[in-house]
Amino acid sequence: MRIQDIILLTVALFLITLVVLQSSKDNINNAFSGEKSELFNNQKQRGFELVLSRVTAGTSLVFILLSVYAMVY
Repeated sequence: MRIQDIILLTVALFLITLVVLQSSKDNINNAFSGEKSELFNNQKQRGFELVLSRVTAGTSLVFILLSVYAMVY
């Protein structure tokens, strides 16, 4: 394995961890029963949720760039 593969694997595992740490915005029972979902309501994120969301977005961008770099080189 090359160094960029190891870095990509580390970033991927970190991204998975960040996604799992995020709180769910909807009840899973509503998704399967067809009840009214409030998933896409405008809810402001504050504090730790906001930081977690921004770190997740940044990590996903790094993951995409590293994936493209690993494909090219």
